[in-house]
Amino acid sequence: MSKAKVAHKELNIPKLIFYGLQHLVVMFGATILVPRITGLSPQVTLFGMGVGTLIFHCFAKGRVPVMLGSSFAFMVGILAITDPVAGPFAGTALTHQDKLAYATGGIVVSGLVYLLLALIVKIVGPDKFMRFLPHAVTGPTVVLIGVILAPFAINQSMTNPILAVLTLAIIIIAMIWGSKMTKTIPILLGLVGAYIIAIIMNALGMTNADGGAVVSFAAVADASIVGLPPFMLPRFNIVAILIMVPFSFATIAEHVADMVILGEAMDEDLVRDKPGLPRTLFGDGVATTIASLFGTPASTTYSENVGLTLLTKVFSSRVVQIGACFAILLGLSPLFAAVVNSIPPAVIGGASIMLYGMIAAVGMKNVKKHVDLNFEKYLIIMAVMLVVGIGMRFGNAIVVNIAGTSVPLDRMNLAVAIVLGVFLNAVLPNKKKTEETDKDAG
Repeated sequence: MSKAKVAHKELNIPKLIFYGLQHLVVMFGATILVPRITGLSPQVTLFGMGVGTLIFHCFAKGRVPVMLGSSFAFMVGILAITDPVAGPFAGTALTHQDKLAYATGGIVVSGLVYLLLALIVKIVGPDKFMRFLPHAVTGPTVVLIGVILAPFAINQSMTNPILAVLTLAIIIIAMIWGSKMTKTIPILLGLVGAYIIAIIMNALGMTNADGGAVVSFAAVADASIVGLPPFMLPRFNIVAILIMVPFSFATIAEHVADMVILGEAMDEDLVRDKPGLPRTLFGDGVATTIASLFGTPASTTYSENVGLTLLTKVFSSRVVQIGACFAILLGLSPLFAAVVNSIPPAVIGGASIMLYGMIAAVGMKNVKKHVDLNFEKYLIIMAVMLVVGIGMRFGNAIVVNIAGTSVPLDRMNLAVAIVLGVFLNAVLPNKKKTEETDKDAG
């Protein structure tokens, strides 16, 4: 083992615990945002993510030091399903909790799609499989996720614009002027710092834009310290499943990218060699399916934790497993969940402005780095995906009738864009623009 790398055998118990806590802290901010925004339980989410991580490590044979967190790609689908105005259950007597149960049912099926794709990768090989998901498809997909989520960040921020701006300012300061470790947790620092400011504002008698209290501690006062998470069984509906399943392609692309980055840093080929992409995909799928059976969002490998591993050079699955155990412990505390739920919407909105923007920016960076725009094929793919994905979401409602069921096609915008991108990539020729074409375009 080179000096640049550290395995768990080289660490004593206090260091193992310290590094494990670091992994929990790094993934914590982004992970709790998903349940806070969608209405799912933070307690169930943390418990499920911890259990899911341990399941993933079993299938990956302890060779991949990565932690699973809640997926922002699937959050787009959850918000589409629970939308009270244009969602598939709009106008019905179903409560928001009922709609969430149907969303998690869609996630259960999406986890099974992971298993199917893992089998396909096993048969055709990782290289041939990834030809159907090139960067010209995955890059615009990531951009669309950030853009589609943007209105939610603004709406939450407007509940208390001052608090939202302060949250955003703390995050930016941490990212620009923070230490190396601080730069790995800017979202968490923004949430904690702004939450403290919100408590002070509340104590001074300041209110939100609607006149309500900045922070409410009613639920915190009534919560017990230890208790089982409020598990929720999934429900199944064909429309909800159709909305959720295509998001698998977005998280699978992120999964592959994390395996490649980690493998390069470890001097191992985690995609083609051991444990191999089929096994890691299968583990991610099983983790998503099992956790969502109890009301957890879809899981995905977290780039934040990959970044921490690269920063500390501690390539230890044992360390990550310890972090997962801490997540499970927090998931057994209703009091902790109540504190998370008391975070003001404006704080969530301010943090989301940066987080959603970063998602879109990462997609653009991916395109710039990996896509040769001299190929007309890639220009066409990205043009169609971006216009369809954005236009369907923010244009007029599109409802189609499938087997007597009204399907809000506009809420499946990202899914439609991904399918179109995969289709165009498969049928269009790899033809570069000629010099004459470039001159004409100029």
